[in-house]
Amino acid sequence: MTRKHRRLVIVLVGLLLVGGAAALVLMALRENIIFFHAPSDIAADPPAAGRAIRLGGIVEEGSLERQADGLTVRFRVSDFAHAIPVVYKGILPDLFREGQGVVAEGAMGEDGLFQASEVLAKHDENYMPPEVADALKKAGRWQHYKDGAGGDGAGEESSY
Repeated sequence: MTRKHRRLVIVLVGLLLVGGAAALVLMALRENIIFFHAPSDIAADPPAAGRAIRLGGIVEEGSLERQADGLTVRFRVSDFAHAIPVVYKGILPDLFREGQGVVAEGAMGEDGLFQASEVLAKHDENYMPPEVADALKKAGRWQHYKDGAGGDGAGEESSY
């Protein structure tokens, strides 16, 4: 084997190793990515049960129920077109309340109940997570929320 052939083989083996490593990294990232979904997205195309997702929308008025254990709460997250029931066991953020924007991280159960492992609430009276604002705009309800259900809508430019 000549020097050129040996160098070509080394370069090809190196490229294969780098490509294999990149493929492994991308597969690992794909399994750990958590996608954002609005209630209308879930109604149209439900995610697989147990798949980690983020659910965002507005906490429906009159839907908050605290259980006797003091830690478990049930509520509904809505984008004014569809609503998803959520159960969360833990301490809610201080700013969590009905009629406000929320993002819950967890997984859908086979029974259609969203099991939240974490709940994130807005950080001031004008804030709305950008994903939630986009979902409300897509549902045609942004003006409704902006005018009556809370905030002035200016928060779509804010960030965490």
